[in-house]
Amino acid sequence: MTGDHAIATVLESLAGTRHAHADAVRLVPTEPGLYAFYGDDRAWAELRLSPAFDDQPLYVGKAESSLNGRDVGTHFAAGKTGSSTVRRSLAALLVDELALAATPRNVAKPDRSANFGLDDPSEHRLTSWMEQRLSLTTWSKPEGTDLVKIETKVLHHLRPPLNLTHVQEPRVRLRAARRRMARTARAWTPGV
Repeated sequence: MTGDHAIATVLESLAGTRHAHADAVRLVPTEPGLYAFYGDDRAWAELRLSPAFDDQPLYVGKAESSLNGRDVGTHFAAGKTGSSTVRRSLAALLVDELALAATPRNVAKPDRSANFGLDDPSEHRLTSWMEQRLSLTTWSKPEGTDLVKIETKVLHHLRPPLNLTHVQEPRVRLRAARRRMARTARAWTPGV
């Protein structure tokens, strides 16, 4: 399932009914598939991004086991920035807007990772922003489908600005913003 008709079906599903976080908790399935985050006009403005076309998603990702667990359980959860690409990208672009403070992913065992987390107040501000500004759609993977191939084709087509790979665009500003956050996290010291 990677032909043109199949990709059209996935794109149609990802352009379909959008769920706010409160509804996603109960409506997003617990099966593998793809998901797309959409932002309202204010989200795009606060991120200082411009959509390339109408209804362009901000981010598209895959859930290997549970769309509900990945989207609702990780991406919308305070305390999960260190393990969520979309949260790290949002945090990097909203650092000043939301007064976010980067920390190591695990403050009990700080490392020199290129990834970062946020302090607790920042985690909650980012989650609140996401709950207010973002909605999400999903597509459930049929049995025997190569999820990686489907995701790559969908990313080539939609070019979501918060994705860093498979979009064939450099994302210079986003990469620089994420590097700044990672440097701040690596310089973090307890109690400062």
